[in-house]
Amino acid sequence: MKKLILILFSLLLLSACVKEDTYDNSTQGNFETLWKIIDEHYCFFDYKHQEYGLDWNDVHRQYSQRITKDMTQEQLFEVLGSMIRELHDGHVNLSSSFNLARYWNWFEDYPANFSDSLQRNYLGTDYRVTQGIRYKILPDNIGYVYVPSFDYAFGSGNLSAIFSHLAICTGIIIDVRNNEGGMLTSAQALAECFINEKQVGGYISHKTGKGHADFSAPQPIELTPAKGMRWQKPVVVLTNRKTFSAANSFTMFMKVCPQATLMGARTGGGCGLPFNSELPNGWLVRFSASPMYDKDMQITEHGIDPDVSVDISPQDWAQGRDTMIETAIAHLQSLSSH
Repeated sequence: MKKLILILFSLLLLSACVKEDTYDNSTQGNFETLWKIIDEHYCFFDYKHQEYGLDWNDVHRQYSQRITKDMTQEQLFEVLGSMIRELHDGHVNLSSSFNLARYWNWFEDYPANFSDSLQRNYLGTDYRVTQGIRYKILPDNIGYVYVPSFDYAFGSGNLSAIFSHLAICTGIIIDVRNNEGGMLTSAQALAECFINEKQVGGYISHKTGKGHADFSAPQPIELTPAKGMRWQKPVVVLTNRKTFSAANSFTMFMKVCPQATLMGARTGGGCGLPFNSELPNGWLVRFSASPMYDKDMQITEHGIDPDVSVDISPQDWAQGRDTMIETAIAHLQSLSSH
């Protein structure tokens, strides 16, 4: 019996000494660490392979040839930054004390479809602000609500105050253009102001292992009607390519609201919840680790198409008009006249 206990103790001690591969603070060590962290935790490998043929092992082969022992930290950062851009994901970034590497093409290759100067023609200077949300009653009793980010925590009291002020309106515009995200809970809280019964707004999976396909079964993201004031009339959600991350999720949630119309341009996507880690030299890496899906189990990593596609026309831009806001106003007016 004592011998058996000794054997079991030895095995336990041995297993406790088994560690994952670690790398030193060298150019090669930092490269291998970054590639390995992403390899084991990134959530869209299969999707990106289907979309454009991404082969992460081949990426390792290509970029490892560019690593040398005597390269500077700036040179190493440039190589690693180029490597993570192979993922075509705006959530993936590498930060150091001197630079930030990110995939920018997710919005740079698309029309801006937003202008602060055009927006001022509608908001003016007498708008109200609650938790970063700017809102105003436009002519013809159309409410305009601009949500620049989801960085603030939205309480039911804050949101009720906004909708109470806009209660006389026949319809409202929720503008999430150029909103690059923030807290998913805030995006969910705002969407819950537009439903009267529980809804499944989407699904989420979590990593269960190191393999590219090791994920849990999708779990529903339940939307529960807000406890405060809820909006019952028509609503238009304005989006552009810089509607990203939590704002993309908000757009996804609003697809379950029967009185909502998505209008504008395709969103920027970014539907994976971020994961943070660190390299041996202290550089920080952030990337998508938990994939989210819409109510129909469709992935929205590359964006959500609107119900009504609208771009800001050059003619309207020159005349100080926001085509997207004007189209939303016209749509809401047509609904109120029926």
